[in-house]
Amino acid sequence: MLVEAINNNLKTGALADNFRETLVASQRINWRIEDIIGGARQLDFTKPFLPESLVRTANLYFLTTDEKLVLNQIKGHTYLAIFGLVEEFILPFVLDHVRPSLDKDDYRVRAFLQFASEEAKHIQLFKTFTAEFHKTFASECAVIGPPSAVARKILSHQPLAVALAILHIEWMTQRHYIESVRDNQKLDAQFKSLLKHHWLEEAQHAKLDTVMVEALAKDMTEAEIEAAVDEYLEIGGFLDDGLKQQAIFDMESFERAAGFKLTESESADFILIQHQANRRTYLGSGMTHPRFLATLEKLSPAQRRRIEEVSPMFC
Repeated sequence: MLVEAINNNLKTGALADNFRETLVASQRINWRIEDIIGGARQLDFTKPFLPESLVRTANLYFLTTDEKLVLNQIKGHTYLAIFGLVEEFILPFVLDHVRPSLDKDDYRVRAFLQFASEEAKHIQLFKTFTAEFHKTFASECAVIGPPSAVARKILSHQPLAVALAILHIEWMTQRHYIESVRDNQKLDAQFKSLLKHHWLEEAQHAKLDTVMVEALAKDMTEAEIEAAVDEYLEIGGFLDDGLKQQAIFDMESFERAAGFKLTESESADFILIQHQANRRTYLGSGMTHPRFLATLEKLSPAQRRRIEEVSPMFC
């Protein structure tokens, strides 16, 4: 079990201090859903929700500026819904691996329980956002799922593969906010606030998940690590199929909101462009994050090179 690996293999003073610092940081950052959404905190539908680097609407030559804004907001809804979806498999993964040590009152257990609690809060935050979104945006916006089926599929893989997928997601979140959102003054302030608060807590999760990955891999052979990376890539392939379906859903959501159908050629271009945009956003940006690659390097330099060879198709 993961916690046993941490206790047995990573029991150092420095690591204990890191858990304590992470817990203290999480408690200091901690925010309440009701303080950041609802009431007077309304979404501004005259502004984009996400930066162009994440939505990639510029190449949709057949859409007007106003139509691209509508699509941007649909993709903002999709973005938070997909985070909610993936966090529904992160939550049970963390709980399953911390449960054997719940009777140990130490900073490790408390830090991982805080991690799980925050993931549960994020799921609730994104559901609250969806309700707020549809108070103004009347059209249905479908999202891949259901989350329980996605979670079952991903959690069927070996723990190191799942932990790598989670680490990928944590660093992806950091990259999106720091590189594209934080200094972007064109975005709706309310949506930007949601991303900021999510990012603040995910920064602590990335640290903890790095420990999880390294603990799981500590006593594994090169062949076992290679097999785990095989399964990490299988998870990526499964998500990629979902991201293509999501491009279709987003097109259908746009057509409902806009009140017209795209032509056959426009539909084909939309799906092609938006599927690749989704790949860059959810797969490529995590696979190529320097911190994710650095963790892979510790596990196996050969597996880092392997991911670096595969990642261009998702960028």
